[in-house]
Parts: sequence; structure tokens; C-alpha cells
Amino acid sequence: MRTRLLPLLIVLMAGVLLALGFPLAASLAASEQQRVIVDRLDDAARFAALAQYVDPRSSGTDERLVTLGGELTSYHDVYGIRAGVFHRDNRSMAAAPEEWVVPYDGEARRAFSEALLGRRSHDPPQVWPWQPHARLAIASPVVRDGDVIAVVVTDSPTGQLRSRILHGWLLIFAGEAAAMLLAVGAAFRLTGWVLRPVRVLDAVTHDIATGRMNSRVAATGGPPELRRLARSFNEMADNVEEALEQQRAFVADASHQLRNPLAALLLRIELLALELPEGNEEIASVRTEGKRLAQVLDDLLDLALAEHAAAELRLTDVGALTAERVASWRPVAEDKGVVLAGECGAVTAWADPVALSSALDAVIDNALKFTPAGEEVTVTVVPDRTSVAVVVADHGPGLTEEELGRVGDRFWRSGRHQNVKGSGLGLSIARVLLTAGGGGVAFAPNEPHGLRVTVTVPRHAPADARGQEQGFTER
Repeated sequence: MRTRLLPLLIVLMAGVLLALGFPLAASLAASEQQRVIVDRLDDAARFAALAQYVDPRSSGTDERLVTLGGELTSYHDVYGIRAGVFHRDNRSMAAAPEEWVVPYDGEARRAFSEALLGRRSHDPPQVWPWQPHARLAIASPVVRDGDVIAVVVTDSPTGQLRSRILHGWLLIFAGEAAAMLLAVGAAFRLTGWVLRPVRVLDAVTHDIATGRMNSRVAATGGPPELRRLARSFNEMADNVEEALEQQRAFVADASHQLRNPLAALLLRIELLALELPEGNEEIASVRTEGKRLAQVLDDLLDLALAEHAAAELRLTDVGALTAERVASWRPVAEDKGVVLAGECGAVTAWADPVALSSALDAVIDNALKFTPAGEEVTVTVVPDRTSVAVVVADHGPGLTEEELGRVGDRFWRSGRHQNVKGSGLGLSIARVLLTAGGGGVAFAPNEPHGLRVTVTVPRHAPADARGQEQGFTER
């Protein structure tokens, strides 16, 4: 989410900075040029004052004309600006350099024509830094007795003006870059502040989904709406945990309370069987169903206890524990005529030894139950970088794709195996026991036929302080 939110914020902030930067840059350029225009207008007004009383018919010996020519020449020599005073008919009264005349087109001609109308230049085109040959033409009328008798024209190079504009733009760019960096840093902090509660909520949701029902969100940071969401989430988790506890307590109490009446009922059936002829099929059927019901109640109690008990993880030699369970089940396999083989190398992982033993018992029992005589069941310990897998592969009838999606569900049994002894809870109990310790169980077909059950437990130590570091707590 942060990778999607950050670009949006950065683009918006960049747009705001550009929207402010371009007008500021244009305003700076206009301000610098206006300063030059005002300076040139002052100079043109001074020259106009000198030319105001020069007689148009005077020769080069006129003192006022000589003074005007000297001022124009000094101005050109010092500043490198072409300047001249021109009669209305374009004849030069005085100019520096002497050969300079007003061109017949361009900005100088426009300024000259405008001054003939009695207006001083006030709005020449803007000069930009990328116009190396641009010049700034300013004209001012020479007025005598209310009539325009001549025009002062200055034609300035724009190198310094363009340099000042470019320097100002560089300062603006540096300021925009600094503001952008500051904005990006603020965006990182803002998105982290906003999204941290979301990440914590996601982590706690994952923990609850994987069986850690006591995980809760510490609603201490982020926007008020997300803190309120965290409190609502904790209330919901409390209610769900309470409902699950009530359900588990009911299952445990019901299975426990039903065992005594069922035991009394089975005893009465046995007493009744003594009164009936030997080999009575009805009493044998009732006795079988009663024992099956007792097994279901025992499995229900085991399931309720497995869901309620917390896993006691410790560093466990999975290979040795698996070899022990294989040895325990080998007499059962030999009695059925099934070969039970184990490849159990020494490898350690973090697991609850009791829970892992119970899960392996359920998986191996299920494999032996459905494997016909003469076939083989193999138990293999396969370690990798993050986990240790115990693979139990049988050569029984196997399951279809649809059945593989349901195997492990409570009370589910394949329609082809209804006559096989069992309650449909063994693999469910195994899954509950493994999930509580951070492990899992997976089911897949075994080639050429049969079922492959993979029991996994983590190799890394549990991070006890992870909840505090990520901002959630466990009750």
C-alpha cells in the first residue's frame, strides 16, 4: 500500500511546487527586466532633456549638440549600449556609435514608432535566458512646446539581464528541490504514521487466522479513525474468542458428560448379550456401533483439548521422535501385513513434542488403516532451510481431486471408506496440533496410487518479542 500511496503524494506535491515555481520564475524574469527598463528610461529621459533645446538646423559646432554627442559616446563606451537621438524623419541628430541608425523593423523600430506618438516604451517583449541574441530597445520622445520633435532610442545587450534571471532561476530551483526533498521526507513520515496501524492490524489478523487467538492490536498510534478501528477489531476478536471458547467448552463438556451414560449403556449391552444366543448378529451390531460412538466421543474430547491447549515449543530432534513413532506403529503394520519403513535422519526443529507425536500417530494410523496387506508405508524426514517435513506416503486407494480438497475436515470421510473404522477426526486433530505450533499438514496424491501427507514444523526459534515490536499484544 505504501508503494501506491507514496507516488500519489509525491506527484501531488510536485504538481503544487511546479504550479508555484513557474509563476515565480516568470515573475522574477519580469521583475529583473523591469529594473533594466526603468534604468534605460531614466537614461533616455536625461538624453531627451539635453536634446530638447538642440536646434534641428544647427551644425556640428553647436555646443548643445556637442554635449549631447559626448554624453552618448561616453554612455556607449562605458555600458556598451547603443544610443541615439533621431529626428522624426529618421535623420540622426547624434548617435553612438555614429553610424548607428534605427532599423526599419524589429523592436527598435516598434519602440521608435511608439515614441513618435508621445509614449515612452513600457512593455517590450520579455527576454528569456535561452535567447542569446535578444536585445532590449527603449525609446523616449523629445518634446518641445507639446510636440514630439525627436526620439531617444537605446538598444541594450541582454547578457547581464539573462545571467541575473538564470541565477534567480537556479536559486528558485534549489529552493524547489529542497522543498521537494522535505516534502518527500514528510510523505514518508506521513504514510508510515498512517499505514503502521494497518500493517499491525494485518499482522494480528494473520496471527488470529493461523490460530493465535490471543493476539490483539495495541491502539496507540496512527490517525484517530484507525485507532478506533483497532479498538473495534479487539472487541470483535474478544467476542470471537469467547464464542470459540464456549464452543470448545461445550464440546468438551458434552463429550465428557456423554461418556458415563455411554459406558453404562455398553455395560448393559454386554449383560444383555449374556442372555442371548452366541453369535447373535443384532447384538454384535449394537456393540460395534456403541464402541464407535465411544471412539467419536474420545476424539471429540481430544479435539477440544487440542484446540484449547497452547503449544509448548522447544528445540526437538524431529528425526529421533519420528523414528520412535515408526517403531511404535511397526507391530500394528506387521499385524496387517503392511511394510512400515522409516528414513529418519537427525534434524532439529521447533515443535511441541507431545503435539507432534500425536499428529504423527494420527497420520501413520490413517496410512496403515487404508493400505492393503503386502503394500508399503514410508515415513521420510526431509529438512530444508526454513522447516522440517515428515512425509508419510502410503499405497492405498488414494483420494480424488475433489476429496483432496476436503480431507482433514472434521467428521469428513470418503464415501468409499465408510466401512473402515474411524470417526473422521484424526487428521483434523493433527492439523489443530500442528497449527498451534506454527506448523501445518498438506495432502497430495502419491504415485502411482495412494496418499502423501506432509507434516511440517518450523526450524527457526519463535520470535517472542515480535508482538511488542510490531505494536500488538497478546493476552
